[in-house]
Parts: sequence; structure tokens; C-alpha cells
Amino acid sequence: MARILVIDDEVPVRALMRLLLEKAGHAVAEAADGDEGIRSYRRQPADLILCDLFMPGKDGLEVIRELRREDPDATVIAMSGGGLDGKVDLLPAAGLIGAAGLLYKPFDQVDLLTLVGRVLQTADHSR
Repeated sequence: MARILVIDDEVPVRALMRLLLEKAGHAVAEAADGDEGIRSYRRQPADLILCDLFMPGKDGLEVIRELRREDPDATVIAMSGGGLDGKVDLLPAAGLIGAAGLLYKPFDQVDLLTLVGRVLQTADHSR
């Protein structure tokens, strides 16, 4: 079982991810924006962070940079549906700044759980 922090401004996305991840046996914490996510991680580091890229305030790229600067071992999966118009793909940039996995929205249960499992297994082997 891993402790997973989900950072996303969309309540339905967080609720779905919590449901799927808890059903798979993980403990899940939620944050509604980047600042809240960083505060949550500082209070109780997670084994894995799922972070949306497009959020009001601090966006996901800023969150990934800050978390990885403070904790180089922080393991992040970046998520994105492409912004308001669905046409901006920042996921490759997230990979370049340290995201261990990339998840396009909308996603299905298999995609999410497969990626989470792969990233957690890789993170365990690198520590």
C-alpha cells in the first residue's frame, strides 16, 4: 500500500481517483490546488503525487519544480487534459522537469492503475 497525494482543482477528478486508488489498496490524500498540495506534502510526504498541470494559482509545473527542489526523491505523475481548450500539451515539459509518469485526461481505471503501479515499482527500485 502506498500513500498517494492527488493534487487537482476538479472535485470529480479527485473523487474518482480516490475511489479507484483506495479500491486498489492505497491511502489517498487530496489537495484542491498547488499551494495546498505543497503544504500537504511538507506535512506528510507521499510515496507518489498525482498532479494536474492546469490549476488556478500555482500550476502543476510549478508544483513539480518546487517539490522536486525540496525533495529530489519526490515521485510525481503529471496529469493533463490539455487546458481549457484541450489543445495545450504540457505533459512532455513535465517529464523534462522530473515527472516520473504522464497521464492524459480523460483516463480509464486500467490506465491509471497500470501507470501508478509501474511508477511506484520503479521508485521502490531506485531508492
